[in-house]
Amino acid sequence: MRRAVVLGNLHTKRTGYLRQAAVQAGLPVFFDKKAAGNGKGLIFTDWSRWREELTENEIFLKIEPPLWKSSSLKELNYLTKEYERTLEELALMEKTHGIVFFNHPSAIARLLNKNLCKQRLKEAGLPVTEQLETETGLTATGKQKSEVNLSAAEQLLKIMGDKGICQIFIKPVKGSGAAGVSAFRYQPSTERMALYSCAMLCLGKSLVNTKQLRCYTKPEDIFPLLNQILALDCILERWYAKAEYQGFSYDLRAVMQDGKMDFLLARLSKGPITNLHLNNRPLPIGDLQLPESVLCNITSVCQEAMACFEGVRCAGIDILLEKGSLNPRIIEMNGQGDLIYQDIYHDNIIYRHQAQIMADWLKDGT
Repeated sequence: MRRAVVLGNLHTKRTGYLRQAAVQAGLPVFFDKKAAGNGKGLIFTDWSRWREELTENEIFLKIEPPLWKSSSLKELNYLTKEYERTLEELALMEKTHGIVFFNHPSAIARLLNKNLCKQRLKEAGLPVTEQLETETGLTATGKQKSEVNLSAAEQLLKIMGDKGICQIFIKPVKGSGAAGVSAFRYQPSTERMALYSCAMLCLGKSLVNTKQLRCYTKPEDIFPLLNQILALDCILERWYAKAEYQGFSYDLRAVMQDGKMDFLLARLSKGPITNLHLNNRPLPIGDLQLPESVLCNITSVCQEAMACFEGVRCAGIDILLEKGSLNPRIIEMNGQGDLIYQDIYHDNIIYRHQAQIMADWLKDGT
């Protein structure tokens, strides 16, 4: 008996709007295997009981991201490692249970790792935001070299000085949603500095993700925070000047499915970090009035990026348009980045497409 299964967290916007799309596609919807009985349809399975539920063969499985309650950034690596182990376990079920994956778990894990993802895109010759290769001071992951008697923040300043750059992005290798992502600007001639981050030191010690962007300008606030952020497994990326619209800088979020661009949205911000859950401004792509040649270039780059990763049918892709030239660069990809509020509250294009993919598989296995 063929079944489509969504493994995730019940009663979230993800499952709610996918369920709505499934009903519109004519799929019977169930909330556990027992309720489904011998019926053919779509079963929503919670992460808390997935091992008990995923026991049958001939399953088409979509994996949703887990919900993490912890706000501690120091726990980020532990949580992602646990998730990667779960993805490995699910990947083994491809052979033992004949599971067909919407996005293969090994592909989800590879996109979760910014280093591996960016490396593959560069190998394919695609334009990406440049990652700094460091030879002295900090390692490429932001950790201190034992022979250098400087704090991580001091090493970062040295690297920036050696490379002649005044601004940089610092990103945890794993994670999403701007957790731990920081933008740092330093002007050597005046020694003025600014750090933009959602991270905060709680009681002066614990590094937490507040989901609220703050700007720190005092060295006594910046250095302790930078030292803890850089103690995470981080990458350093060049801070590019982004294209602008009505006084806002912006980048783009595309959602690709089966080689097609289902959605493209601009994210406007007065600051360097554009994630929409940080109260930044979404804008329909048409309002930018981009030249057709630029839109075609964006689509082509996204299609080529998707082709780099076997087992990925759907991904969210963040794209930077360079100021002036409007040349696209891929910032990062997310194998579970399909939730766009500006879509679900209107036409629900993305989840309707997914529901149709599931309906087609249930019908004939394609």
